Amino acid sequence: MQLGVPKELYPGENRVPMTPETAKKLVRLGAKIQFETGMGLGSGYQDSEYTEVGAEAVTDRAALLASSDMLLRLRKPELNEISQMKRGCIHISYLDPFNEHDLVRAFAEAGVTAISMEMIPRSTRSQKMDALSSQANLAGYIMVMLAATRLPRIFPMMMTPAGTLKPAKVFIIGAGVAGLQAIATAKRLGAKVTAFDTRSVVAEQVQSLGATFLEIDLGDTGQTKDGYAKELTPEQVQKQRDAQAAVIAESDVVITTAQVFGRKPPVLVPREVVESMQSGAVVVDMAAETGGNVEGSVPNEVVDINGVTVIGLGNLPNYVCRDASVMYANNLFNLVEDTWDKDASEFVLDLDNDILPGCVITHDGVVVNETIKNILEGAA
Repeated sequence: MQLGVPKELYPGENRVPMTPETAKKLVRLGAKIQFETGMGLGSGYQDSEYTEVGAEAVTDRAALLASSDMLLRLRKPELNEISQMKRGCIHISYLDPFNEHDLVRAFAEAGVTAISMEMIPRSTRSQKMDALSSQANLAGYIMVMLAATRLPRIFPMMMTPAGTLKPAKVFIIGAGVAGLQAIATAKRLGAKVTAFDTRSVVAEQVQSLGATFLEIDLGDTGQTKDGYAKELTPEQVQKQRDAQAAVIAESDVVITTAQVFGRKPPVLVPREVVESMQSGAVVVDMAAETGGNVEGSVPNEVVDINGVTVIGLGNLPNYVCRDASVMYANNLFNLVEDTWDKDASEFVLDLDNDILPGCVITHDGVVVNETIKNILEGAA
């Protein structure tokens, strides 16, 4: 089976979908790998590191797309690239299928089997394939680092002959994978950390990291079967805003990570609350690219609101692209290996498998994922 790995073309993207180590493992499985010249350079991998483990470098991108039985990549393809893929090809990457309706339809029309890395189900067995979690983990770390470099004071308490410096106060909204890593990172740096999540079940995890869990009674909230926070009602959102306002006003750093899968995120920090913070404070809005948790944050920009630095930078794992590539490439390899037939040296698309039915979006010329199919039919 021929696996193709084209170079990522999205501006500024340095993460790559395959490392020399995962290439080596795939070759051992019996895969024939072709990659576009320069594919790994963004994360510091030379072509020679791939060819040394048995992969082949090619310069013709169109030929690579046309000849591959499976394409492994990070970001979704351009629409015009889908028609270049051969019918029956398996394409695996992030796809954003909830919003990219034309892309999904193009995959179906081209007879390409599209697997979305966002749709990997959250289960114990699929953890090693869960790219959303692996990248969110790094995003949580980066948000704290970005805040630390912008804050005009240090995070830890420091006792010196010149006086004692109090620890910075950090408030983190959302205790999912990114939020928990942000809590852990801020605590390691010595900050005094408070956190909130609509799912009260995560309070114990927050406290186990040494942070204080902010108790807000929002009534029935809970989480989905996949572990995501359920969307709040407008009344619950307002109640959360009101209860957080005093904590935010006293915080040196506020980090928001609240996202609702497949939907626009809730605005949890109104502009007047940002303006109530002390001058020099820092806010990091992880959701800025998809609509924002913080009123006034700007996607991919750092802005000043009444002396408060509001960071809306996106693609946070890209700041640590080497480690992000290692983790994503391992996620991809684990997904491919899971149903790989070693005797036939090929990937078996087993739709009776407990993982693939949730993340296969198109197959045999049709949309097979029921959730995405219903969304497309509703949008037609």
